[in-house]
Amino acid sequence: MEIFIKASQFLLSLSFLIVLHELGHFIPARLFKTRVEKFFLFFDIKGALFQKKIGETVYGIGWLPLGGYVKIAGMIDESMDKEQMAKPAQPWEFRSKPAWQRLIIMLGGVTVNLILGVVIYGMIFFVWGDRDLRIDRLPYGLNYVEPLERMGLQDGDILLSLGDEPVQGVDDFRRAAFGSNVTQAEVMRNGMRQTVNFPVDLGQFLIDESANLPKGEAPFSVNFPALVDRISPGSNAAAAGLQPGDRITSIQNVATPFFFDVVTELAKFKEQQGIAIGVQRTPEEVGADVQVDRIAQPLPANNGNITLYADVDVDGKLGFFPVPFEGLDGFEFEEKEYGFISAMAGGADKAATTLTNYVSSLKYLFRPGGSKQLGGFITLGSIFSPEWNWQSFWNITALLSIILAFMNLLPIPALDGGHVVFLLYEMVSGRKPGEKVMEYGQLLGLLFVGALMLVANGNDLWKWFTGQL
Repeated sequence: MEIFIKASQFLLSLSFLIVLHELGHFIPARLFKTRVEKFFLFFDIKGALFQKKIGETVYGIGWLPLGGYVKIAGMIDESMDKEQMAKPAQPWEFRSKPAWQRLIIMLGGVTVNLILGVVIYGMIFFVWGDRDLRIDRLPYGLNYVEPLERMGLQDGDILLSLGDEPVQGVDDFRRAAFGSNVTQAEVMRNGMRQTVNFPVDLGQFLIDESANLPKGEAPFSVNFPALVDRISPGSNAAAAGLQPGDRITSIQNVATPFFFDVVTELAKFKEQQGIAIGVQRTPEEVGADVQVDRIAQPLPANNGNITLYADVDVDGKLGFFPVPFEGLDGFEFEEKEYGFISAMAGGADKAATTLTNYVSSLKYLFRPGGSKQLGGFITLGSIFSPEWNWQSFWNITALLSIILAFMNLLPIPALDGGHVVFLLYEMVSGRKPGEKVMEYGQLLGLLFVGALMLVANGNDLWKWFTGQL
């Protein structure tokens, strides 16, 4: 079910972005009276799922969900329509238009994606506001993955800064880790401020250790008590008698003070039966429907300690949902509400920061092991929430829109950026590149992009087969 929900969100997000990107080309083309022969969501190689001709344009949906396209008459593009290009130029063709008009047409898709990123982030701020967890004031600190523990961080450390960058919110970690060379951290440990020196750059280390990072998890998690919020009907948790309000204290007699500890221990017993689950439950709650008391403090000493026996599924789960730390006392959030104008300004700032962070992180692709970090459709799909959450959906869609804008602007033939380079050359030199040059450039660009997709999706398949994804 989780896979279906993630796939559905990914397909919806991708379709939304592709259609608007191609509209960015379509609208200025039509404004400049340039004929658009096709407007397709996904590729229609050897056939289409749906198509209908309206006026001069065939609109349709292809069967291959790898992108989309508009076929503009008189343009050397991925269609490689040499027959049309061999005919005399017509006034309604792309090649007959002034260079500045062709430049606007080619920049239309990227422009839409950038504007879309700003608008989506802005609407998120307007509808939901901004709520950022203060990880520098966590009551129980953070739980770090094993590779970070080898770097010197300890579970329970409250992270204050990475390098010269303060880390106050969850979003600050990735920006600081991959934005510059980070070789030390400031933490609060056992009430004392300490400096942790890293032997290597943190960003490069996380890339090198990616295979050892738990699949689908961030480099750290927030420590919070494992209080049961609700039970999935028909799950192993329901069969074992786990109830809302229970606090899980141990798995197979190993203490699990926090939810992440429960997840870690259960992962050791995938597909095993009769695993001992230590639970704290008040006597009056036994066998009764209860309202979860959303507190982060240990339960009183007179609470009942019981042991339940449960089967663990293939994913290392029981089938319960914890009380999220957002509902517990002791966790501080910075909250801000926005009017429409301030929300759009915040959206512009968020989009600019997102683009800057993404571009900064690309340097690691050119370092040892960097190519292994390329991810394809499985990676993109995996970042969506396993439950349908519109705020999360739009956040990821805005991120993908920014990434799509940047990637399309790269000066690679077959991408918008490659066409822009040829047009800028024409505008500066006063002469068009030869059609053969553009044809060969387009072909090489297609081969390069195809190879890149093969590597990215090949990485996904390898990680999936080896359990890393």
